[in-house]
Amino acid sequence: MSMHVIFLGTAGSVPTLERSLPAVLMKRQNEQLMFDCGEGVQRQMINAKVGFHKKTKIFISHMHGDHVLGLPGLLQTMALMDRQRKIEIYGPEGIKQFLKCVKETLQFGLTFPVEIHEIYDESIICQEKEYIVEAVRSNHVVTSLAYAFVEKPRPGKFYPEKAMALGVPEGELWSRLQQGNKIELLNGQVISPDDVMGSRRQGRKIVYTGDTRPFKGFAKFAVYADLIIHDATFDDSLSEKAEVDGHSTPGQAAEEAKKAKAKKLVLTHISARYPDARLLLEQAQKFFKNTLVAEDFMELELPLLDS
Repeated sequence: MSMHVIFLGTAGSVPTLERSLPAVLMKRQNEQLMFDCGEGVQRQMINAKVGFHKKTKIFISHMHGDHVLGLPGLLQTMALMDRQRKIEIYGPEGIKQFLKCVKETLQFGLTFPVEIHEIYDESIICQEKEYIVEAVRSNHVVTSLAYAFVEKPRPGKFYPEKAMALGVPEGELWSRLQQGNKIELLNGQVISPDDVMGSRRQGRKIVYTGDTRPFKGFAKFAVYADLIIHDATFDDSLSEKAEVDGHSTPGQAAEEAKKAKAKKLVLTHISARYPDARLLLEQAQKFFKNTLVAEDFMELELPLLDS
């Protein structure tokens, strides 16, 4: 089961000819999870050929316009396309009032329910059967959140030859073992899942920082991430400006990814002063080789490993 991450918008603060405003879409099975929602995101979705009717959750990192002003347009577009399925929105305090004011001012109706979750504490904010989403306070100039999508561990690989060697007949008993249940054979022998299955397999982990300076505890929050999507608005020579404006540099992002023992780092929220982002890439790769600079419509596949 593959998972795809599509970068719909990768600019910092203002759009450019090449970069739209921040939005990252994760496609998993029949569900879409969006992190931040910059202006014009619905057009980016059309260009990326992703749907408007799928099960959708949106996670807003903070209440700055370039990260949240795409929400009203996206919701209105979905209504005009007669979406019926509920949409869930997560974000910091203020997201509920923002959407209430916009809806009342623009006087547009919705064809689907919108469930809004304001986040006040660092915690697991979304709990599904196969995954969780955690939030932690980041370090921008306003209240801001970083998010981690974490798949729950899966049962270990099932070995049919071990089951047959122990006399377990194929069928329902194999299924019960694969579901983690002990079984008893007709001769009274008890077989446990550990007898016929390998070790539990870790799921995938994706971490999205939103806008942030480096902050204490991030490496632990992002530990062993398959992918970290990190703010890298300014190059390393502008670290003082990054500190004042609440952002990170490529070197800082790379050092965090290295401390977290992550597999891959993608830099995003790129300032318009970098039409050529090779400098940012070079600075990050000094500390963390497996780094990319995001571009609009770049798509990464994260396959589910069997080991």
